[in-house]
Amino acid sequence: MKPTMKRNVLALAAAGAIALGGFVVVQAQPGPGGAGHWHGHAFGLRGITEKLDLTADQEAKVQPILDAAKPQIAAIHQEAMQKMHTVMNSTLTQIRPLLNADQQKKLDAIEKAHQDMLNAKKQLHDALQD
Repeated sequence: MKPTMKRNVLALAAAGAIALGGFVVVQAQPGPGGAGHWHGHAFGLRGITEKLDLTADQEAKVQPILDAAKPQIAAIHQEAMQKMHTVMNSTLTQIRPLLNADQQKKLDAIEKAHQDMLNAKKQLHDALQD
């Protein structure tokens, strides 16, 4: 395999590991503030009430809107992560036969490290929920 192709395969595997790192997050159980790991954060809307210096009356009106958006955003995020997971698995399945035995072992190690990272993130999340 050419060095460029090898670099591309490893970059793809690393990108997949990073991209799929959030997959366990969307699998997390809803917390007291809403769906998934971001309970209370309203995803990208976290802290918007403080940043806008809303009055108490405004915050009382805005908060239900943010709360209503959380499960919708969580569902979209989970669907996107599942689709990305499927594409990454398909891509690696197509790449694997092109690799020599040593490269396949390296890919296996990368995939195992990724799975270990996901398991550790889930354990951390679960421990923080207790």
